[in-house]
Order: sequence, then C-alpha cells, then structure tokens
Amino acid sequence: MFRLRSLAEAAAVNRRDLLRIGGPGMLGLTLPKLLRAQESQGTAAAPEARAKSVIFLFQWGGPSHVDTFDMKLTAPQEYRSKYSPISTSVPGMHVCEHLPETAKMMHHFAQIRTVHHTMNNHNSAGYTALTGVEPPIDDQRLRDSLDLLPAFGSVVDAVAPNRNEMPTFVSYPHTIADGSTTPGQRASFLGKIHDPLFIPNDPNAADFELSQLSLPSDVSLGRLSDRRELQKLINRQVRGLDESAAAKGLNAYYEKAISMLNSRKVRNAFDVSSEPTELREAYGRTTYGQGCLLARRLVESGVKFVTVYFSRNIGGRSKTDGGWDTHGFDDTRMYEILPEWHLPITDHTLPVLLKDLEDRGLLQDTLVMWFGEFGRTPKINKNISRDHWPKCYTALLAGGGVKGGAVYGASDKYGAVPDRDPVTTGDLTATMYSLLGIDHTTEIRDNLSRPLPIANGRPVTEIFA
Repeated sequence: MFRLRSLAEAAAVNRRDLLRIGGPGMLGLTLPKLLRAQESQGTAAAPEARAKSVIFLFQWGGPSHVDTFDMKLTAPQEYRSKYSPISTSVPGMHVCEHLPETAKMMHHFAQIRTVHHTMNNHNSAGYTALTGVEPPIDDQRLRDSLDLLPAFGSVVDAVAPNRNEMPTFVSYPHTIADGSTTPGQRASFLGKIHDPLFIPNDPNAADFELSQLSLPSDVSLGRLSDRRELQKLINRQVRGLDESAAAKGLNAYYEKAISMLNSRKVRNAFDVSSEPTELREAYGRTTYGQGCLLARRLVESGVKFVTVYFSRNIGGRSKTDGGWDTHGFDDTRMYEILPEWHLPITDHTLPVLLKDLEDRGLLQDTLVMWFGEFGRTPKINKNISRDHWPKCYTALLAGGGVKGGAVYGASDKYGAVPDRDPVTTGDLTATMYSLLGIDHTTEIRDNLSRPLPIANGRPVTEIFA
C-alpha cells in the first residue's frame, strides 16, 4: 500500500499516485475506487414516474420459458414440457406445476413473452440482458471494457441519483461470470463513482454485516476525518489537479463513502437479522431467499435500484446450487435438476417478495423484474434438456406501475420465435426507465465523449397500468 511520509513528498506525488492514496485501501473500505466521473445529459422532459425503485432479480443461466411461464400445451411431444401445467390467479393462464405459490400471484405480473436478441453465449447474452444493448461480438470470452455499456443501476445513478443518504444502486451477492467476468454489472465509462455498492457477503450467513462500510479496528471516524483533511491539503499542493474530472470524481467518491460510514440509516437497512424469524423463514434460509428479503429492506429504506443475482455461476449438475444452465448432461438431466432446486427456490421467494411488498404498501412504487439472459430451445435435445435460445423468451414485471395479469406479445406454437409484438432488450430497457420516470432517450457519453441513448428501443406502454 502506498504511504505518504511527508508533505514535501506530497508535492511531488503524480496524479496516478494521488489516486492510489485516495483509494479505499487507506481507509479500510472496499467500496469501488474511483476511476473518473462522467457528466450525463437529458434530452427531453421525463415521463411520469410510476415506480420509485427497482428490484432486478437476474436469473443467471437462462430459465426455460417453455417450462415455466410460456408452456405450449398443444405442441408436439418433442417440444412440449415434461412438466404439467396448473391454473393461476388469472383465468386461462397456466404455469408450471412446480410453481404453485407463484401461480397464486400471477395477477400481479405482466408477462412479456417475446423478448429476443441474437447472443447465444452466456457472457455476451448476459451483457445484453444487463444493459439492453448487444455487444459487437457473440463470444463467451467477452469481458469488461470501457467500450461497453454500463449496468442499469449505474445509468440510474448517473441520470437520476438519490438525493437521500441511501446509495442509488446496490448489487449482491455475486459477481457473475462464465469463464471471464460478465460485463454490464458496473458503471464502465460512466466512472467508478457510479458503480454499485457491491456486497459480496452472504445475507443468509449468521455473521452477515455491511463490512464494506466498516472501519478497521485501529481507525476511528476522527482519524478518518484527519486523513480526509490531509488529502485535501495534498490536492491543493498539486497544481491543477483539482481542475481535472478525475479529482472532482475522487472528491465525490470520498464524500459518498464518508456519508455512508456516518449513516445509521444505511447500516440499519442492511440489518436482515432484525427481521422476524417467521418472515425470514418465509423467504427461505438460502442466500437467494435472504437476498430477496434484503432487497425489500433496501427499497423500503430509499435505495433506488437493487440487483440480486440468482447465482454466481451459470449452473450444471448440482441440485443444490448454481444457475439455470442445466443442459447437456447424460447422468443428471435438466428435468431432474429444476424441480429439486431452481423451481422450488423461485416458488419460495418470488411470491413471498411480492406479498411482503404489497403488505407494506411498497408494491405500487416498486418495479420487480425477473428474467435471465435468454430462454431455452423449444425442441428437447438428446439429453432430455434444452439448449440456449435468445430468439424468444419471457420476462416478468410486477408492481411499479405495471398492469397485473397482462400478457404482451405471443410466441409461435413452439415458443421458438415471436408470433406477434416482438420486444427487443432495448424495448425492455426503455420500459424500465420509463416506469422510473426517466426519459429513455436521455443521452450519456462514452469514453470518447460520444452521445449514446440510455435505451435503444421504445417503452412497452401497453403493460402500463
């Protein structure tokens, strides 16, 4: 770790070293270090805000749409789900038999059944789903780059940040990857000041706490303040540094970090242990279940955008862990894995989250989004499972100004392609921003200062309440 020995040395510190001094390593914080801040600009009047916050439950690995919410009951045998359909709270609507509690809450959901893009690999498809924009290439090795777009929550933090003491964007408990880390989880060219407050801790752990906002045992808030004053002095010593965007961003980073360190409201929001035992059990004592409960606590406390990742990895043979990618195995098949893990944990969390939000009067102001990076092939493969399928899949939206019980778009008789009303990931993105009251044509500027719209599509207003 870089250490400053004298103010004489400080005057000679170059810009790169100063940024290192200002990093969280000196303070004992693990909030993201700032690279640079970027200005954003609006282009038109904002639409009416129907939602105050978003909970994005990202289903890494790609759930099968035709085995969950868009079941094709009259399709040929080689296409039809091995699961049986059950009725829901919406007359004439069916879901998978392994989602009985979710079935009772379908009157809250709007389904968009024709989401599509062209990316077949998890990393490129994941980036597309997390940003609404397809990358230049479809490649599993796609990785973070300043040429790629920022996460939804980072855009919200840049164009419509919180004015309360709570962070705008929080994500947890995983950094998702398929080989390389999937891009689209952080702020990219917007600058690290707009990164999420990322929590790698397990909210189901007995010792879960917000370690990202705690100080080392030998550092007090008073000592932290002294170091902050020292940093200000150093900035004044280095000619012209305070005029740079990076320095201004660094100062903003420090102010954000210190305000969180001093905020009892922030610390209390993350205190899942204060919830009644019965409610914690209702959500399920799993990392994902307690993550959904934490999401409710965060939006209730004023966080604007929360991303909860279903799993760290895409999945595989396990019946106790992992994402939705369960195809291609001869010994442990998709139709054996999903009823043991993915479908029960979904049915144990999604309806409970909606009911909890509804009981607290939060659902009408909170947009809940549930989808993954793609769906699954309509035709069942030789391993009695389904492969990657970005050409047509289903997204669920609830609360936050959404018309419950609505179905927008229809896939063909196999669930293979949109039959009517196709929806791009850009359209889905525009819909989310519009529900938040953010004009979807708002522009941000990339690392070459080129203006880019925050959404390449149009809002699906047909599902607005």
